[in-house]
Amino acid sequence: METHAHTRQSVAHVCFVRHSEALLTGVLAGRTPEDRVAVPIAEEDRLRAATYGLLGNLLARVPDSEALERLRSVDADVEASGLPGAWARLGAAARSATTQDLEVEYQNLFIGIGRGELVPYASWYLTGFLMERPLGILREELSALGISRQDRVREPEDHIAALCEVMALLIGDPDCAGERQGAFFVRHLAPWAGRFFDDLERAATARFYRQVGRLGRHFIELEQQYLGDSG
Repeated sequence: METHAHTRQSVAHVCFVRHSEALLTGVLAGRTPEDRVAVPIAEEDRLRAATYGLLGNLLARVPDSEALERLRSVDADVEASGLPGAWARLGAAARSATTQDLEVEYQNLFIGIGRGELVPYASWYLTGFLMERPLGILREELSALGISRQDRVREPEDHIAALCEVMALLIGDPDCAGERQGAFFVRHLAPWAGRFFDDLERAATARFYRQVGRLGRHFIELEQQYLGDSG
């Protein structure tokens, strides 16, 4: 996994998001999220958690000016392949975007009139309907993990942003073994997240979010290699 970690080191500083903005709240192994931040984890896992956190933040809401500034600081070769190139293109897209542009883009992609261009829920991708069995299975597992939806949040827990947040929480808990992370990933993200990010990259109304899709697609491919055999 040396390459997996190295490809994100140069841009890790842009990844961290505020816990107060999370869709979900959770307690794992008896610790609060704040406690877990203070517990050291491997650098590779810190970078993985940060990347999940960034994707969750960008997919849950329109990035604010602070988040955009962090992304604009990414300075890498846009001609690079794989994950490094995806980071570079996301930084370039952030430098050419405004929060007003992104509000319109996010509305068109994920909200729309009736529905957006994309429907970012596991149930939709796996069954063609919302609020189906994949959500019920997920809720049972989240309950066992001590993770619940924030009271103010209306979106079902199988939203792609929420699932990215769960992975960040699991990785951030040093008592959560790789097998547990892998089992969650294999059950709840591997069957559909790659397709979602591919759809986002190809979406007609995507500009900035096309690069979010590219980053997510490459990252999920690496996670498949890293965790795919753990479930």
